Amino acid sequence: MQLNFRQYSELGEPLIILHGLFGNLANWGAHSKFLAKHYSVFGIDLRNHGKSFHAPELNYPVMAEDVLVIMDRLNIASANFIGHSMGGKVAMELALSREDKVDKLIVVDIAPVTYAQSDEVHLRAIEGMQSLDFDVIKTRKEAEKLLAEFVEEDVTREFLLTNLLRKESKKYKWRLNLQYIEQNYNRLRERPSADIPFLKPCLFVKGEESNYIQEKNKQEILKLFPNSQMKIIRRTGHWLHVDKPRVFQNHVLEFLQAEEK
Repeated sequence: MQLNFRQYSELGEPLIILHGLFGNLANWGAHSKFLAKHYSVFGIDLRNHGKSFHAPELNYPVMAEDVLVIMDRLNIASANFIGHSMGGKVAMELALSREDKVDKLIVVDIAPVTYAQSDEVHLRAIEGMQSLDFDVIKTRKEAEKLLAEFVEEDVTREFLLTNLLRKESKKYKWRLNLQYIEQNYNRLRERPSADIPFLKPCLFVKGEESNYIQEKNKQEILKLFPNSQMKIIRRTGHWLHVDKPRVFQNHVLEFLQAEEK
């Protein structure tokens, strides 16, 4: 099975963009189009997300292997990568296990660590999405109102609702496979499984108000990615690329276009 993808241009070096949990390649559409002026950009839907296939196994080694499969089919020997959140862990898994396939790596607001089980925001979102009865719900507004009982933040609800699809029967459905995501959620908390250091250039971009990358994570980052640097974007959270898109794009281009020393 092959991941769904979209190629935005054929200019320059390949650049593959991997979205986060509950996301899809369309969430990165504006950035993909901007970067397509400089690079041959590929947006990818990871398994159980977007238009890609659904499969009961969901962890970082299998998702990295999915990316390798599509790279081979597209004849991409190696590429630059941008990965946000879950997609950042997929990209790190690939870099740590197959360094030959990754040229430069940009990790957006995630660290190569196992996250504690205390944060149940994602599981609450899954519970809310699963609770919606699409035999009764007729409009997106109705869906959003009911989802608000589980997800307080407006921006998060809007993000989740990008996964709503209307079938030919006019009924809505989720494009995500919520069952498999819920079953494997603890695997998504995990650090990348590979641990051979990635020696090529790497950029970590952190949202100032996000706690996904903490001071205590820096030692592990430098252990696995010794040739890495970090940029912090002020007054942004976990979706820093949405909060300040131009600043994010400037950091990306500065890093990708820098000559190696």
